[in-house]
This record gives sequence, structure tokens and C-alpha cells, in this order.
Amino acid sequence: MTANVAVETTPEVPVWNDPTQDIGTRVSALIDAMTLEEKTAQLYGVWVGASDEGGEVAPHQHDMEEAVDLDALLPAGLGQLTRPFGTAPVDPALGALSLLRTQNRITAANRFGIPALAHEECLAGFATWGATAYPVPLSWGATFDPDLIRRMAAAIGRDMRSVGVHQGLAPVLDVVRDARWGRVEETIGEDPYLVGSIGTAYVQGLGSAGVVATLKHFAGYSASRAGRNLAPVGMGPRERADVLLPPFEMAIVEGGADSVMHAYTDTDGIPSAADEDLLTGLLRDTWGFEGTVVADYFGIAFLKTLHGIAGDWAEAAAAALRAGVDVELPTVKTFGAPLAEALAAGRVPEALIDRALRRVLTQKARLGLLDAGWDPVPAALRGADLDDPGILRGTVDLDTEANRELARTIAEEAVVLLTNDGTLPLARPRRIALIGPNATVGTAVLGCYSFPQHVGVHHPGTPAGIELPTLEDALRREFPDTELTVVQGTGVDDGDVFGIAEAVDTARQADVVVVALGDRAGLFGRGTSGEGCDAESLALPGAQQRLLDALLDTGTPVVTVLLAGRPYALGRAVDEAAAIVQSFFPGVEGTSAIAGVLSGRTNPSGRLPVSVPRDTGGQPATYLGARLAQASDVSSIDPTAAFVFGHGLSYTSFDWGELTVGRAEADTGGEFSLAFTVRNTGERSGTEVVQLYLHDPVASVVQPVQRLIGYTRVRLAAGEARRVRVTVPADLASFTGRDGRRVVEPGELRLRLAASSADARLTATVTLTGPERHVDHTRRFHARFEQETVRPADPAV
Repeated sequence: MTANVAVETTPEVPVWNDPTQDIGTRVSALIDAMTLEEKTAQLYGVWVGASDEGGEVAPHQHDMEEAVDLDALLPAGLGQLTRPFGTAPVDPALGALSLLRTQNRITAANRFGIPALAHEECLAGFATWGATAYPVPLSWGATFDPDLIRRMAAAIGRDMRSVGVHQGLAPVLDVVRDARWGRVEETIGEDPYLVGSIGTAYVQGLGSAGVVATLKHFAGYSASRAGRNLAPVGMGPRERADVLLPPFEMAIVEGGADSVMHAYTDTDGIPSAADEDLLTGLLRDTWGFEGTVVADYFGIAFLKTLHGIAGDWAEAAAAALRAGVDVELPTVKTFGAPLAEALAAGRVPEALIDRALRRVLTQKARLGLLDAGWDPVPAALRGADLDDPGILRGTVDLDTEANRELARTIAEEAVVLLTNDGTLPLARPRRIALIGPNATVGTAVLGCYSFPQHVGVHHPGTPAGIELPTLEDALRREFPDTELTVVQGTGVDDGDVFGIAEAVDTARQADVVVVALGDRAGLFGRGTSGEGCDAESLALPGAQQRLLDALLDTGTPVVTVLLAGRPYALGRAVDEAAAIVQSFFPGVEGTSAIAGVLSGRTNPSGRLPVSVPRDTGGQPATYLGARLAQASDVSSIDPTAAFVFGHGLSYTSFDWGELTVGRAEADTGGEFSLAFTVRNTGERSGTEVVQLYLHDPVASVVQPVQRLIGYTRVRLAAGEARRVRVTVPADLASFTGRDGRRVVEPGELRLRLAASSADARLTATVTLTGPERHVDHTRRFHARFEQETVRPADPAV
């Protein structure tokens, strides 16, 4: 095909490179000037690894793909570079230099000088060697603190952008539906409002640093049958609309997300990568999304190999393009030669290519990558001698003290105290027995998508690149005058019981036992939590429950500490342990945060983002169950959780009272207003997490018994009280009706102000009046909370 190059330009700057021109005009001019080969080249990435010597990147050979010849590809251009920093250990400064030199090669090779967009994983921090490993998303959910997560995401984004990365493959907005699923650690929780509000904050934080956030996995990945990774999804359209889609909707409408990754799964026989109703009808035509849809790695090829809806690679490419997928990742497979052949044969209309290309080029223009003055030198290398790589090594710090302090704050807010008989905080014990498989392992705080666990395990001779204090290290610092004896007892999942006898003897000689249990993060069966590490049941892995029960039999107080990626049933410990401390892979400062809770240096304020089961079976089960999902006399399975969603204890006490309802009746387009007082009645400062749940007694379709519609953290000094006012829009009572549209129905509602989903402290009965009202993505998503201090002499009114 001959390119149309009759484009209006100035002698100095082509239209597409002129930042004073409208982006739409620039993109249209560039599309008109490109050949078909140049167009399709912008629609795929190549998986590469940066050079630790500062040279150009090298293509990464993955076992699922053929080798890539960069010399052959680059004259036509290149859309993306896949994980230059996250493929192998590389010094950050030399990785930045490697990426810079590669971008220079890419821009010099194609006639328009278009650089590639570089993307990386950033699920719990920038997933590269030497970067801060923050707590995993399940810990973000445990904080109930969107502002804090927004700050974290901004810090991650600044680190990524400083070395030349433009796009991050996070956040995961999948809502937990079955805790056996290995990727639970990557989620924010089991409630769509919590996931949406925390996830949207992450999107906003990453975007504030100039990095594109990628929402994943759209949609339904976490609802796979039996909690198996990459398995079919069985659900009705209302469950998808009311549970799985709202977090994505919120992150797009409020967060301004500019990229979405399709899910691997198929729902009712339709793979997400080929679901035009989902990726175009809902995402773009209804929600107004204008960014790019990128493929989950190898997801387009899976349309042929796993889903069987395409007979060859060209059919797979056509199906994905038609549905609305714009970019093939991680590397070229179907959007290369197979797509070119299909275009030449007329099997794929060029209009589909142009549609995807417009979105890709618009994104690049917004990032400044098309500007005539675009500078490939990232901030971390400006002013450095780029001709001498040797002096660059060690000059870029991605694990700064500011990062560590932020990671520490998140970890502290995310620790959940599940139960406590008064043993905690520990009052200077003379002898502590520290027992368990996660007591002396530094990586026990890291999730599957942390660099050391995701990539570093394949390079055993390379140091982790970040300091990872073990729980033993942290307790020795926290209790310097205490005799600490350490015994493993058993491994995470080896089933070894031969060390239990030694653990029991050690426990009997101690004043208190701290037993560190939980998971080892890994990939595809190499761990007990993580992608492809699904569980048959929610029993603790290996022989850990046997170890725990043996310690409980000693009579020494047992403080159970979980470093895990999912909730586990804890058997007798629920009732017999002196205390249970739950932590979800809390990152580089996690053991310090746990030690601080054990000593009382930190007053715990974390709340459960997922329910902790009482029994090992009975899955899937979440707190969002309808009436038929509750315990009953007609089933022998009781799904009641041991510790419910939203639960968490403190070392102080809070009193809630003096509820007033300013507006108890509103029409279906109105709002309610409530006010109440929270008072710290204990002897130390602490934070209460106020949770607002909606109970709809009668609706036209079955509803969960209750669902979270708002929350706020209330920080109070000892004796302090705050008046909390909350405005509740009627939109928050909406749900998907029988006709598939979201509706607000008139009738009575109950608004529960609660310390957890099972601990309602105050309840207001309110009424919606008037006709049914249909709402859409422009509805109000949040209740509005306001706080003011109550003076001791003032009446709480």
C-alpha cells in the first residue's frame, strides 16, 4: 500500500510533532502518513531485558514464543517495550541507560522518530532490582485508607518515570470471590466498594507522576470456577454488573484510567479478549473510556490455543481487534505477520487497525512521546556522564528512606489484630519462643509480583537488592532485653513434622510463643500463594496447623502471626490462641510493623479486607451473601466466618452514640444525612474505622444481606471525641434490576454504622420515596464524611 503523505507541515516541524496543535489533528496526520506495516508496528510490544552494562536491551526469549529479530522489526517502528527492568536483575542507573540507548535506536530506525512506550509491573512497587517492595494490594485494602495508597502510588510512579518507564500494569481490580484462588494477594479485597475506592486512589497517584495505570483484569478473572487460575467463569450478568464491574467503572470515571487489560477468562463461553460487548459496548460506548486496551500476556494467542474460537493466528488477531483490544503484549505473535497477511487478503478491514492505532498514538501524544522536543534522557540520568557506564552504577536509589517510611506506614496501618485475650501488647517478656517457617525468612513479607520472588528466584547468585529484615531481626530490635529462642518447627509446605517436638519443648520453657505461619509467594506452583498457586482448601499449607495445635497444647500463651497472601482457617487457634495477628505480605518494613504491634509501639488499626473462614471448606463464600447464602438448618455446611470482613481490634476502646438523622426520607434522586459521635474511651490514642453498610429488606431482585457503601478513619487521642457527619446519596442504593439497568427503587432501607460487617453500632432506618429512577456511570459513588472535634464542654449535637 502507498502511504498518503500529503500532510500539512511546517518546514521545521511536522504536524504530528507539533505540541501546539490539537492532539486529534496530530494523530490524524500521522495515521494518514503511515504505511500498513508502520501502523501495525505500533500495536505490539517486544519483551526485552535491559543490559546491566548499559548497552541496548536484548529480546527476552520466553518459552511460549519464538525469537524476535529487532533489526527486522524496528524500521517499521515499535509500539511497546515489555519489562526492560523487570526481566532480569539490573542496576537501575544502567538499566535506565540501556533503555535510553534502545529508545535512541528505535527512534532512529523508524522514519517518524516514534519511541516505544515502556511498561513494567508495579503491583506492590516498581518490580525491578533494588526498588522498594511495598505491601501487596490485600494490605492496601486492610488500611481502609485511600489517601495513603494514593501517596504510595505517586512514589512508585515517580521512581518508574525517573528511569524512563511510561506505563504500569496495576492496579488489580478483581474482587475476591473464592479465597482459594492463588492471586488473592494481588486483590484489594472481597467488597467492590473497597476495591474501587482504594484502586481509584492508586490510579490517581500513579497518574500524578505521569505514569499510565493499567486496570486489570477486565473482567471476571477472580470468579473462576473452584478458584483455579485461568479457568472458566460462571456467573450471571447481575453478579458481574454489581460485584465485578463497579471497581473498573469507578477507576475510569473518577480515576481517569488510560489503560485496561483484558482478562484471560471466558464468561458463559465468551473470552474477554474477544468480547465486543464488554471491551467496546460497555467500556467505550457506555463508560466513555478513551484509552488503550492491552492484552494480558499471550492472551490473544490464547483465543486459538486455549479458547478455541480462532482457527489460526490471524483469526485470533481479528477477533481481538474487532472486540476492542488495541495492543498485543508481551511480544509480537498475532499482530505481526499473521495480521499483515490477513489485511492483505481482506480478512481484516484497515479501519480496525486505524481505530486501535489512533488510541495508541493518542496515548503516546499525551505522554509527550510525539513532541519534536521529546528528550529520551530520563530524569535519573540528566547531568550524568552517559559515555562512562562504569561511574553510573549505584547512582540511582529506588529504595530511599522516604520510600521505606511510606512502606512502613502502610504496613503498620495494614496489620490486623484478629483476637487478643490481653496478652498483647507484650509487657517486656523475659523469654520469647519464636517458632514457625516464616520466622527467619526475609522474603516472607513479599508477594508473588515483588521482584525478588518474581524474577530474583531465577538468579540465586544475585542479592535481593533491598534490605529484608526477618521477623527474628525485628523482634530482637523490638525486645533487646528479652531472651529470644528460634525454632522452625516445620516448613511452609513441606509437611515436615520432625521439628515439632523441639518446638514444643522450646515453647514450654518460654513466657510467650510467637508462631510465624503463612505462605511463600511464588509462580505456577512454586509457592503457596501467587499466580497459579491455587489451594484445594483454606487449611494452612503443609504441617503448619499441626505445629500450631501442638503449641496450643503446651499451655504457654501463643501469639499467632500470619504472613500470608490469603486468609486461612486457623482451627483451634480462633478460640484458644492468646492473640492472632494477620498480615498480608506487608513488604520491606512488614516485620518491623508486626513487631511494633506486638510490643504496643503501634496501636493496630487494620481491618480485614477479606473474611477469615472458620472451616477449611465451604468455598466460595464472602460476606456479600444473600439470605440463602447464610447458615441454615437445611445444610450441613456453615459458611459463617471466624473473623468477618471489616473486623479488627485495637489497644484502646471506642464508644459510638448520639445518632441523629437529619434527613430520614428522600426521593430516589436525593440523599440522607446522619450524624453521630465516636469517642475514644481508652487510655491511648487510636484509630477507629467507621464502616457504612446498606441493608435493603425488600428489592425486586435478590440482594446481599448488606454491602459496604462508605467508610472513614477516625483518629482519636485518649478521651477525645469527634462528631462524624455523613451524607448518603440515594444512588448508593442502586443495583442492577430485572431489565439489566441500574435502578434506585423506593422503599425502606437500613443504614448500619458499624465497626465490621457483623458489628453494627448504630442503625438508621430511612425511606426512599417517589418513582423508580435509573442511573448510569455518571451516578454518585461515595458517601461524604465530615469530622469535627467535640469539645469536652460542648454538647454532642
